[in-house]
Amino acid sequence: MYTDALFRLTALESPSGSEVEAIELLTLLVERYEQEHYSIPKGDPVSVVRFIIEQQNLTQRDLIPQFGSESAVSMFMTGHRNLTLEQVRKLSTRFKLPADVFIPKGSVTYSPKRLAKGRSRSR
Repeated sequence: MYTDALFRLTALESPSGSEVEAIELLTLLVERYEQEHYSIPKGDPVSVVRFIIEQQNLTQRDLIPQFGSESAVSMFMTGHRNLTLEQVRKLSTRFKLPADVFIPKGSVTYSPKRLAKGRSRSR
């Protein structure tokens, strides 16, 4: 209902001031509704993938095209391996979700300086 009205209003070539306000209000209402009813689960990438599998009645085998092999799916699902950038891209594309839901929130990136310091100590 809201989206139909929003589509009609945004199709106008020169909306009036009140129509622009209606567009803004409807946009906020649609966003709020979607956040309440279709929110993306916040969690680690494994939890997100498990949620998707459950919601779409998939099996781990169904994810082989995104992971490359059944063992890669299993290793990720058991927490033994993180996703590669390519796997993140493929999952994001397949499920039409932002890539960041498949990236761990507290992931540490190592700068070349940190790696060089670590190596020099081991001599």
